[in-house]
Amino acid sequence: MVANRAKITSGGRLVIPAEFRRALGMHEGDEVILELKADELRILTLAEAIKRSQAIIRQHVPAGLSLTDSFIAERRQEAELE
Repeated sequence: MVANRAKITSGGRLVIPAEFRRALGMHEGDEVILELKADELRILTLAEAIKRSQAIIRQHVPAGLSLTDSFIAERRQEAELE
């Protein structure tokens, strides 16, 4: 693990070193997700958070099943019943 020392400035601002931002693909204006876990602050890019969420969902969805297609089919069935 690469470590770097940083200082919290006025207003609680923390500067993420350029080397870390580059390694994570972060750019000015990007949104990030902050997680407080086991007394650690974790910073995830929004893209990484989405990727992790999708991996969790994939564990519970059978291979070849499209949740979007299933959702649309359910809505069409409901519309027919109305």
